[in-house]
Amino acid sequence: MEIIGVRFRKVGKIYYFDPEGVQMEIGTPVIVETVRGIEYGVCVLSNRNVEDIEIPVKKIIRIATEADTRQEESNHLKEESAIETCLEKIKSHGLEMNLVDVEITFDLNKIIFYFTADGRVDFRDLVKSLASVFRMRIELRQIGVRDEAKILNGMGICGRTLCCATFLDEFQPVSIKMAKDQGMSLNPTKISGVCGRLMCCLKYEEETYEHLTRNLPNIGDWVNTEDGNGEVLSVNVLRQLAKVAVQNKSQDEATVRMYPIDNIKILPHKPERVHDCDTCKSHCENRIVPKPPPPPPPKPQAPKSQPQQRRPNKKFNKYQKKP
Repeated sequence: MEIIGVRFRKVGKIYYFDPEGVQMEIGTPVIVETVRGIEYGVCVLSNRNVEDIEIPVKKIIRIATEADTRQEESNHLKEESAIETCLEKIKSHGLEMNLVDVEITFDLNKIIFYFTADGRVDFRDLVKSLASVFRMRIELRQIGVRDEAKILNGMGICGRTLCCATFLDEFQPVSIKMAKDQGMSLNPTKISGVCGRLMCCLKYEEETYEHLTRNLPNIGDWVNTEDGNGEVLSVNVLRQLAKVAVQNKSQDEATVRMYPIDNIKILPHKPERVHDCDTCKSHCENRIVPKPPPPPPPKPQAPKSQPQQRRPNKKFNKYQKKP
């Protein structure tokens, strides 16, 4: 089956459609039908054949004409005025929400307002007010801080424009483990983006670091080197080097050196130290080993209290004979 890729935003998700045998070049504007209605998009993937498509693919309506392009530009002007109107309505209703963007469909059937808020917002009265002004279907969609940064764009700590607003069409999950594997500082201010979440670029080199750390020893492991056995102090993932403290004799100080990963062998456990002096054996056999201190005497236990004996009742019984 032959398909093309269409994008409706500058850095949005790519949707696939059937070109109906028409050869499409990258950058060709097209009119297609989506779940939101008739929309204006741009071809970003030219014709290609694929097999076994599980999702049904809709056909394009037509290649966009100059009139369609002028209408799309007119819709963008209406979106700018809709932002001002919506901000006034939000202020009049006293809602705690931040308007981010407005989008009007090509057929003027629906207008979508994107906003952020700390919690749930009751905007039913706001929808009624907006519907009386725009006379079309109103949809208010709450988005996250990552989507907000993608729409508004900005500059990252690297000095370049945000990746999500430049080339990332979908967000990938990022975890703090990625920063640990790459040896980065775990200070949140240094590994977080302008959105306040972990930077998306931590995901770029994660596969490379996972491949390089497969054969690396952990810090504290004992390894065998060309100079003897030693303990791993640190590792350099990119250079594939390990800093090892080697100590052949118990009397000598440890020698710290860098060794390539291919020249060391990880030991299953910490080996015993080897003595090379001649008198060590006799000295170890004849030396006086101090006895361990005796255990402290047990604390005296209090004697168990005996149950008190019940005294006989000396009350006079009238049926008893007097002595």
